[in-house]
Amino acid sequence: MHTTALVLFSGGQDSTTCLAQALSKYERVETVGFDYGQRHSVELQARLVVLREIRSQFPQWAHKLGEDHLLDLAVLGQVSESSLTRDTAFRMESSGLPNTFVPGRNLLFLTLAAALAYRRDLQVLVTGVCETDFSGYPDCRDDTMKAMQLALSLGMDKRFLIETPLMWIDKAATWALAEALGGRPLVQLIIEHTHTCYLGDRTHRHAWGYGCGQCPACELRLRGYAGYAAAPAGR
Repeated sequence: MHTTALVLFSGGQDSTTCLAQALSKYERVETVGFDYGQRHSVELQARLVVLREIRSQFPQWAHKLGEDHLLDLAVLGQVSESSLTRDTAFRMESSGLPNTFVPGRNLLFLTLAAALAYRRDLQVLVTGVCETDFSGYPDCRDDTMKAMQLALSLGMDKRFLIETPLMWIDKAATWALAEALGGRPLVQLIIEHTHTCYLGDRTHRHAWGYGCGQCPACELRLRGYAGYAAAPAGR
């Protein structure tokens, strides 16, 4: 029986929804974020605001929400040539992947999260990766997550569970899941306080939240919100 979890928490829509689900399931939940020199570093501030608002608005979860950790991964920015870590325009590469792909990012995130979970005696690693509505990143796929779970469990001699609540749902369903977990207050919190935009835009306010409205992350969030808003009441 799993009772504790560590949520890989960026301060975005997906990880906030995953955090809400973890808080609804587990007795103790901690969070971990990563500073890897990302251009949209505003997410590092957004994540603290989201955590504060969850503690304030959801007393049924506040007592379960434990320590937050932030790990410095500047080395990832040094070895990658991604538009998330360099001031370059977004484009598709010859590999078929967008240049927003940071090679090894999720693999490194999970490895360090597992090391932290080992020390903090946390059983479940929760991540918002998704194979249904994503940019094609190979380190977001279900097969990758299963392989990482096995490798981390064997390599640390501790049975970890990697939980991926969003793996098989699209962005519209992610919005609906947030509403199911925390009602309209959680949806509103996600709109107002989470950050997704790759350009770090917090000046333009849309129905779905803040962002430039044009980068791949904003377009995905926009489409998802439109689908969610168009769904019948009660879904």
